Amino acid sequence: MRRICVFTGSRADYGPLLPLIRALDRDPEVDLRLLASGGHLLRAQGSTVEQIEADGFRVDERVDIVLASDTPTAVAKSLGLGLIGYADALDRLRPDLLVVLGDRYEALAVTVAAALRLLPVAHIGGGELSYGSTDDSVRHAITKFAQLHFTSNEEFRQRVIQMGEDPSQVHAFGAPGLDTVRTMSFLSRVELADVLRVKLSDPLFVVTYHPATADPRGSRDGIVGLLEALDEFPEATVVFTGTNVDQGGSGVYAPIERYVVDNPHRSTTMPSLGQAVYLSLVKQASVVVGNSSSALVEAPALHTPTVNIGSRQDGRPRAASVIDCGESSRDIAAAIRQALGPAHLARTARSQSPFGDGRAADRISAFLRETAIGEPLIGAGAPR
Repeated sequence: MRRICVFTGSRADYGPLLPLIRALDRDPEVDLRLLASGGHLLRAQGSTVEQIEADGFRVDERVDIVLASDTPTAVAKSLGLGLIGYADALDRLRPDLLVVLGDRYEALAVTVAAALRLLPVAHIGGGELSYGSTDDSVRHAITKFAQLHFTSNEEFRQRVIQMGEDPSQVHAFGAPGLDTVRTMSFLSRVELADVLRVKLSDPLFVVTYHPATADPRGSRDGIVGLLEALDEFPEATVVFTGTNVDQGGSGVYAPIERYVVDNPHRSTTMPSLGQAVYLSLVKQASVVVGNSSSALVEAPALHTPTVNIGSRQDGRPRAASVIDCGESSRDIAAAIRQALGPAHLARTARSQSPFGDGRAADRISAFLRETAIGEPLIGAGAPR
């Protein structure tokens, strides 16, 4: 039996990882261990570790690393705390393989801790680009510390290979987050309204806006422009989701909280919706607005228009349903009007996500179960 540890540092990676976690959990040849950290353990982020347990999984290790501040120094210190805490956790868990997803600093810290103990790492989501945030550098660093690579499409696979990784260990299996879109039973609008405690009138806007860590000033300008643009749609219901635990996150979320206080009849915010509620909400939405990767990955698969603001997602491929715009209120409002128009709605109905076919989890779990690991895999790096 192979002991596989899956790391999750926040709701941002847990949702996409959930189909894979389920596939590994039901595999009789796999001894699944979960390591939860970061935003999962924060009350301000919804204490989402409880959602992991509600989904029926045991959390084997919890490593608290997030400081009370979101300054660059605090984030760097959190990474250092993570390296220490993850080293201890991996020493206790003794897995045969570590699985990480994406491009967050928590994932980088646990990957380095694994690499220093010669523990093989499987990285999901490598080869992508996002010039508007430091995630880009973090993602590529994780790739170079990992030995197995599962990318969302062939373009990303080729980029990982160009970085010097062994082609036989790089596989374009798709984004596992789309597996949930393909298989889940969605909540109705009535059920969503009951959960959110707000009347979901049309048009329904789902808004997720994260700090652009490579451009803090742009984050401040963008949230001001976004909220001013939303005022031009007084008939809309606006549901805000929480921001990431990143540098400058509080400076983005505070104006959102004030907006909801000033507009209680038509807006609400929750630190974490959970995967089922969030995806059901996106499916019901008239448009998804903001700068989140989910608006580029999952929203097109649900045939919901996206207005992508600013530079945070620069470098990622776009489906036909995505409209890019600047950070001024004028640009954002114009993009929302375009997204709600009949021509764009017709394009959106035909759009397809460039991140796979929604069958990644079974492919990845089968590969993790069957592939040889150990000394031949460690240091596989460049092709021989």
